Amino acid sequence: MITKTLISLVVPVYNEEGNILPFFKELEKVVPSKYCVEYIFIDDGSTDLTLAKIKQIRAKNKLVKYISFTRNFGHQYALKAGLDFAKGSGVVSLDGDFQHPPALIPKMIKKWEEGYKIVYTKRLPDNTASLLKTLTSNFFYHVINSLSETKIDVGSADFRLLDRLVVDALKQSTESTLFLRGLVSWTGYPAYGIDYAPDKRAWGQSKYSYGRMMHFALDAITSFSTVPLRFATIIGFFMSLFSGMYGLYAVIVFLTNRSSVIIGWPSVIISVLFIGGLQLLILGIIGEYIGKIYLEAKRRPLYLIKEHNL
Repeated sequence: MITKTLISLVVPVYNEEGNILPFFKELEKVVPSKYCVEYIFIDDGSTDLTLAKIKQIRAKNKLVKYISFTRNFGHQYALKAGLDFAKGSGVVSLDGDFQHPPALIPKMIKKWEEGYKIVYTKRLPDNTASLLKTLTSNFFYHVINSLSETKIDVGSADFRLLDRLVVDALKQSTESTLFLRGLVSWTGYPAYGIDYAPDKRAWGQSKYSYGRMMHFALDAITSFSTVPLRFATIIGFFMSLFSGMYGLYAVIVFLTNRSSVIIGWPSVIISVLFIGGLQLLILGIIGEYIGKIYLEAKRRPLYLIKEHNL
């Protein structure tokens, strides 16, 4: 008897009660029949009926599994939990709000069958997105690719298929600050990118505010690059050099022309504020990295599970 290969579909959800049932109906259609499938929903501390809807699906389909967190730990940690518990030879992760189109999964599986260990997706420009969101997103990818040796394609999403080799490598990571797009690229396995146009959210609103996006970007940059620390060092060096040269100039002027008086309160105040601002900026950069060290040193669990049916 030939045993079918198992494909795991990992779906992190947070307050998606209106999307769960229709989304699962679409999900059931996409995996080729030659594969076995398991569906793993990760409830990231939802406060609505999301978990109840998942249990409703589970009552009808024993292939459905779920993990429920004690609170909202965040999207990246929900994805990590799904990877930790997925058993498939291939693991597909996608959001449960329809913006990651399930219909693309057969194409991803086909590329995986061709030998690619990572099949990731790249989000095409969204004309419905605000100009600010588009600009900040492009700026983020430009910055992280400029500062880090780990390159990430513009528009890369957490909608991807990973081979078991890659999943096992990621499971070894215990970083408290997770940026899975970077970690996946960092593994270095053969990868193939597929462009996709995001579907409209069927129900509810996006959980990613601009504040969360900024926090996510800072975590990503400081997790994969120490270049900001080098910038701080370089800025400090040149400011010290400039201050020394200006001090030497003031002494020379005083010794050679005693009638000249260096005056100008505005210029002094501006200089003090400028240098003070640079110092605060440098301290902030250093503080970000110290904060990461602090979190890593505590070695807390990445997430806590309230209940599951694994």
